[in-house]
Amino acid sequence: MILKTFGWSFAITVAGLALAGVLWGWQGLAIVGILSILEISLSFDNAVINAGILRKMNAFWQKIFLTVGILIAVFGMRVVFPVVIVAITAKLGPIEAVNLAINDKAQYEELVTSAHPAIAAFGGVFLLMIFLDFIFEERDYKWLSWIEKPMAKLGKLDTLSVIITLVVLMVSAMTVATDAAHGAGDKSATVLLSGVAGLITYLVVAGISGYFEDKLEDEDEESEEPAAAPAKKGNGAVVGLAGKAAFFMFLYLEVIDASFSFDGVISAFAITNDIFEMALGLGIGAMYIRSLTVYLVRKGTLDDYVYLEHGAHYAIGALAVILLVTIKYEIPEVITGLVGVALIGLSFASSVIRNRREGKPGDSSGAQSEVASGV
Repeated sequence: MILKTFGWSFAITVAGLALAGVLWGWQGLAIVGILSILEISLSFDNAVINAGILRKMNAFWQKIFLTVGILIAVFGMRVVFPVVIVAITAKLGPIEAVNLAINDKAQYEELVTSAHPAIAAFGGVFLLMIFLDFIFEERDYKWLSWIEKPMAKLGKLDTLSVIITLVVLMVSAMTVATDAAHGAGDKSATVLLSGVAGLITYLVVAGISGYFEDKLEDEDEESEEPAAAPAKKGNGAVVGLAGKAAFFMFLYLEVIDASFSFDGVISAFAITNDIFEMALGLGIGAMYIRSLTVYLVRKGTLDDYVYLEHGAHYAIGALAVILLVTIKYEIPEVITGLVGVALIGLSFASSVIRNRREGKPGDSSGAQSEVASGV
């Protein structure tokens, strides 16, 4: 299971480190290795969230997540995204921005850093919405019941998560954004605009994917012979409905991944400002997050350890707050990573205690059978 799931990650790690050693020597090899560890530590909670969504998708879209998705994650977020930010910030053309990234790395780093308030506001708001929608939803299992029970009651007000997010955004714009870090000055307008863009992105992508997912579930419930559903492949409506639901869930996954990538990309500049070292190191880390996501799905870990998703969502909420705070204050990357790992670790330990108390050893054979035809 380990070799089958992480095989590509191991192979790419060896190839990537070897390439780094050839191109940049021992120093470059060390930098790429450190960046890989940084990405894994910062994005472990991302794997848990991704697994919760990926297990709803069929084998085809799981493979798309691992192929097209990894290209978007590595090339799009680790290479193209910083260059696009520089192009927009400095009002440069794409080619000029690439030349700047290659030939004037110090200026490139400065421009990306100056765009941090906008990036943090967009990502912070998007992640905050994920956390709030989770905690306001009524669930069969409650980890921190003293928080989650009253929150589920409040969640009956559909717009509450949007209201809270807008209030947090306005407070951020009037406090931390008025004197942004690195001498950026007053970024209130930028933070407000970027935060609203993050909110709109979440509502559109999550709303559409949720709509098609609910519609697909209704279709399955109305079907008198669920087992015969695959035989309906000639019926474009059924296949198209499943395809649309999976497509928008895939988009949702990619936006979540992008939001998680913001802190990793920005943090990487503390180690190197070479975009190729950055892309290689963060790309290796991203591969492990993808493999870990599939491992969690195949093992049925989220079904066996029912509080893991809770811990991951609390980590998302913490990361959202951290991103907004970093508009003005610098927070060491180790704190960001440890907060997520600690919350997931605690939720895992709570799940183990619950299983032992109820005499459930965590057999995932049933869950494995459900995804046997997966990636």
